[in-house]
Amino acid sequence: MVECAAEAARVARGVRPEQLGDPTPCADFDVRALVNHWVLYSGYGLEKRALREDLPEEWTARDFTAEPDWAGRYAAQLDRAVAAWADPLVWEGDIPLGDQKVPAATIAGLVIKEMAVHGWDVATATGQEFGVSEAVGEFLLGVVEENAEMYRRYGGFAEPVDPPAGAPAFARALALSGRDPR
Repeated sequence: MVECAAEAARVARGVRPEQLGDPTPCADFDVRALVNHWVLYSGYGLEKRALREDLPEEWTARDFTAEPDWAGRYAAQLDRAVAAWADPLVWEGDIPLGDQKVPAATIAGLVIKEMAVHGWDVATATGQEFGVSEAVGEFLLGVVEENAEMYRRYGGFAEPVDPPAGAPAFARALALSGRDPR
């Protein structure tokens, strides 16, 4: 979580205002829409899940990129989210997700995956790289493997692509999520 949050903050700071209308690997999102989704769910959503609180509905329409120093605010929000998950008790029990309850560790994994995969999308769209250690890549690959069919069923992942030969774990996770890591 800490590693992905630091990398997400770095990538966010590298997004230039003139890139906000550019296309992304997510066909339905330009950079602005993708960043707003990313900020909402991987920054605010990560903290709210730890606190067992719902995201305010009106935040889904909020344009975070229109706010002064949105990238700095996102980095600060990621710090708050990581701090919320630093409490060992947060990892215990279940967290409401829609009409079901999901183990806290599963929710954390899904949101970390969101942070990293959409971080890669933003980085790719803006001429940057999103890098993670091999250990984090293995963790992300496990989350994607476990949840790929669910994400495909709801339109969050495209059909998998073949990763490059000998690809590291994060590249294999991206390929399994329907992104071309090349």
